[in-house]
Amino acid sequence: MTRHLARLTAAAAGAILMSAGAAIAQPKEIVIGVQCDRTGATQTVGVFFCPGVHDYTNLINSKGGVEGRKIRAMEIDHEYKVPQGMEAYERHKKEGAVSILLYGTPHTQALAAKLAEDKIPGTSPGFGSAASADGKRYPYLFPIAATYWSQAAAAVQFVKGKLGGNLKGKKIAYLFYDNPAGKEPLPILEDLAKLEGFELKTFAVPAPGVEMGAQVLDITQRYRADFVIAHLFGRSPSVSIKEFKRVGYPLSKVVSFVWGSAEADLEAAGGGAVAEGYNTMQFAGVGSDYPVHKQIREMYQKEGKPAPKEMVSTVYYNRGIFHIAVHIEAVRNALKAKGATANITGEDVKNGFEKVKGVTLDGLMPPLEITPTDHEGGGWVQIFTVKGGKLTKASEWFRAYPEVIKKHIEADAKKS
Repeated sequence: MTRHLARLTAAAAGAILMSAGAAIAQPKEIVIGVQCDRTGATQTVGVFFCPGVHDYTNLINSKGGVEGRKIRAMEIDHEYKVPQGMEAYERHKKEGAVSILLYGTPHTQALAAKLAEDKIPGTSPGFGSAASADGKRYPYLFPIAATYWSQAAAAVQFVKGKLGGNLKGKKIAYLFYDNPAGKEPLPILEDLAKLEGFELKTFAVPAPGVEMGAQVLDITQRYRADFVIAHLFGRSPSVSIKEFKRVGYPLSKVVSFVWGSAEADLEAAGGGAVAEGYNTMQFAGVGSDYPVHKQIREMYQKEGKPAPKEMVSTVYYNRGIFHIAVHIEAVRNALKAKGATANITGEDVKNGFEKVKGVTLDGLMPPLEITPTDHEGGGWVQIFTVKGGKLTKASEWFRAYPEVIKKHIEADAKKS
């Protein structure tokens, strides 16, 4: 009887210990859905951007994860095709993704309603809809970086500084890829033309954007623009650099939106020497000398591997770091709010995004502050100029004409 009671007591104690162990055991890893393009129309971005996403995620995991939880960045290559993007979203949702790193304006537009319906936050830095900066109207969509409206405003402010602080009577050309994304900044540019008193003339480049000799001749020899604001994609930025160079127009009088600003664009134009003076806009830092790069190289070294070759294309690689870093910070905020072992939801992470503030990765990221009403985080950009064949920082982080942007967001809301 005594031995039987002892066995029962031991069994009960073991059950209690097992139960306690289950209580303190960490739940499964946290999944973040990553949409990518390594094989489609914008693979020149994806092959550098997506490795940046994974390298930063692996770095965080190598340090113990987020509040003790490991992150799984679940990548699906959608080839920049909307049907594949929709399918990727469903697979991510099935895997329990608490947020989705979106990739592409048409994909963002196609998924906006689904994100809200499923209460899963998605991010679209540097693409998507500028109006989605309004967190009240788009509670589950987060631009998290300068939208095309903010880029247009920043371009005008940069040009104003270059032309002596006064744009009255100046001629500014807007050279853009003829698609919805290319047309989106037009209301801002037209508004600022009235406000600052400059003349604005637009020059559309039809797809696929590899022929623009006629537009460049119009800009330089007929219109005689004092400055050019360029908003081009894919192969077209390098074509524009070569065409302006060919006709002798100073590239120091050109400023590009964010998708015409990578090292690959300079190489395709014939190298950095050809693009000397060209000005580009960025929403993440450029270069591989930030502390986070040193940590990634050290991580690879510990694994007996050379530094990732993708790090060389710093514009897109760094955007990958930036993009996933904001997701990870949102997850961190969600876990702090609910507890490190809690099973967080998309709604929890949405609230976590709206508390992101003060994460700069030593300057690689802008001083964005995401709030329930401002999902853009302020619309910060930096300007880089090609000097000595390399992209060189020409400005600190800045935002431009916030009152104009706010007015257009409010007007867009009324129209809806």
